[in-house]
Amino acid sequence: MAFFKRNSDGYKAKKSKHLTRDQIDSFLSQANDDEYLMIKIALIFGISGACCGDELTNLRVDDIEDVVSSLIITIPNSKTKISRTFVVTRTKGNTNILDLHRKYAALRPPHTSHGRFFVFYKSGKCTTQPVGKNTFGKIPSIIATYLGLSDPTLYTGHCLRSSSATLLVLADAGVGIPTINVTEVGSRRQLLRGTLTIRCKTKQI
Repeated sequence: MAFFKRNSDGYKAKKSKHLTRDQIDSFLSQANDDEYLMIKIALIFGISGACCGDELTNLRVDDIEDVVSSLIITIPNSKTKISRTFVVTRTKGNTNILDLHRKYAALRPPHTSHGRFFVFYKSGKCTTQPVGKNTFGKIPSIIATYLGLSDPTLYTGHCLRSSSATLLVLADAGVGIPTINVTEVGSRRQLLRGTLTIRCKTKQI
């Protein structure tokens, strides 16, 4: 044990880089749906709800309610065992988030035997195989690679949650970020710890 302690002295874990508003907008508007549709939906949900990989993995079809003008998404199985809800509405510009979600949801094979929302997607088609946590962990790096960002491997599985926290802090500071509407009440620390309780009040970030 002393050996491991000595060898870990001075070691600092690398923090995940985060995505900016412009980078998120660029990916959503420019990436080809035939290849990146599932990744776009994971990005939208991950940023909107500050979701970790486990939460996206375990998200179920019944946790998403389409109320025409928005999506109401409930995360029932967070690490705190406390449900939270967030709202996603259509974006400004050429990217309609609701249309993206409906396009992906409509491609779900009717004979899918499980209730998990995210299933694998390739060449414009969904399979019945659910997307696992490891795949979600790679999504930020895939996005960074597509955008030509430096050090794409530093966009780790924590990227979506940290990016969401950064966007909320900027919104609180009065910086306009019109990409996604999110419901939120709480502190950045709560958000990062996954203990943020979402209330029915929308705030545009």
